[in-house]
Amino acid sequence: MSITRPPSMADVAAAAGVSHQTVSRVLNGHAYVKDDTRERVQAAIRSLGYRRNQAARTLVTTRSATIGVVATGMAHHGPASTVLAIEQAARRADHFVSLAAMTSRDADAAAHVLDRLIDQGVDGIVVVAPTADVARRVDEVAPQIPVVVVAARRDAPSQSAAVYVAVDQYAGSARVAEHLADLGHERAVHIEGPAGWFDAIERSRGFADAAECRGVAARVVHADDWGAEHGYAAGTSLVQGVESGEVTAVFAASDHLALGAIRAFWEAGIRVPDDVSVVGFDDVDGSGFFVPSLTTVHQPFDKLGDAAVRRLLAQRDASATTGEPMIDPEVIVRGSTAPPRR
Repeated sequence: MSITRPPSMADVAAAAGVSHQTVSRVLNGHAYVKDDTRERVQAAIRSLGYRRNQAARTLVTTRSATIGVVATGMAHHGPASTVLAIEQAARRADHFVSLAAMTSRDADAAAHVLDRLIDQGVDGIVVVAPTADVARRVDEVAPQIPVVVVAARRDAPSQSAAVYVAVDQYAGSARVAEHLADLGHERAVHIEGPAGWFDAIERSRGFADAAECRGVAARVVHADDWGAEHGYAAGTSLVQGVESGEVTAVFAASDHLALGAIRAFWEAGIRVPDDVSVVGFDDVDGSGFFVPSLTTVHQPFDKLGDAAVRRLLAQRDASATTGEPMIDPEVIVRGSTAPPRR
């Protein structure tokens, strides 16, 4: 049985009655093509089922139109939402994403994945590195292609080959402290995220600094992970302090931690926000439907993904526009915060 070859650009040109160069211009979105000619070429492409040979195009342009993405922590809301936003931004920029999702924070494994993506001929790499060990490994490897690291890292070395972009976790958490101070709270607890995560570090710093500036006495309860069960454990440990009035507000480092704390308070007969205000971070889908609806910090992941892709392409193309290195978050005030009872 003979195998029919796939249609070529020459076939499209013959079917549309135009030159090979005109077909190329249509495929590349060239502005100087008459509308009726463009429509005729596109009709021929659909009729023949023509598809561009990306491998051949890469040989000619030395670009694959592919962005490598390395991601850890994909089981959590922030990294997963970031990767989705990057993929959508890449498609808007007419690029494909080659994703390597890592299940561990092994820095050596991250270096291996970077090497594999470079071997694939990607035009650049975005590393979603929520933890310090992975980010530092990227600095050590320093691939000779554009690299953007998505991480709320304050200690990024000035000589790093990578460009950093992030949602400003520090600012978001500082605004939480200001919101609670404005309500009249003077004693608060921060349920801190897991060790080694940039987001946890910056959220803790931002809340502590702003609380001190506003005269709010704030202490920290550490959580080993981001999940609701860890928030429940932290909330259980705070019940006595809430009942005695030593704690009037709780800022949890994630919405799921906040959800767990609210459950612990409910089981103890503590009402939110009547007896204690609770704030989360992330604005996960459904947080507005918690009981009560959750005051939280919204992270604009769409802007983050766009900034990461723009900054990557800006390294590759001198004419490309860059995105902002720090994306501004927003406090969404809902029903879980109120002035403290007197």
